[in-house]
Amino acid sequence: MLMAVSDAAMGEARAATKTHALHLARAARERLGADWGIGETGAAGPTGNRYGDPPGHTCIGVVGPDTERAIAIATGSENRGENMEVFAREALDLLVECLQRD
Repeated sequence: MLMAVSDAAMGEARAATKTHALHLARAARERLGADWGIGETGAAGPTGNRYGDPPGHTCIGVVGPDTERAIAIATGSENRGENMEVFAREALDLLVECLQRD
């Protein structure tokens, strides 16, 4: 599994949180030997997730050299395709912001 988040990290925060998104980003960075990692966790739709988050909710984390940032997004939409596009765009925007600060 690519996103092998440790049991300790899983116990720290449930999925669909900024903390968990950062754990995913760290795991991606480490497992791929990359300079940067992006993690995303939430509910694209058309329904919410088992934690009670509504559709259109996601958290995105970006981890890089000396940088860790996370954001939460709420589109208010049940449209899975549209939400996935918004989530991807927001993830890339966050990465660009981090790269510009680095």
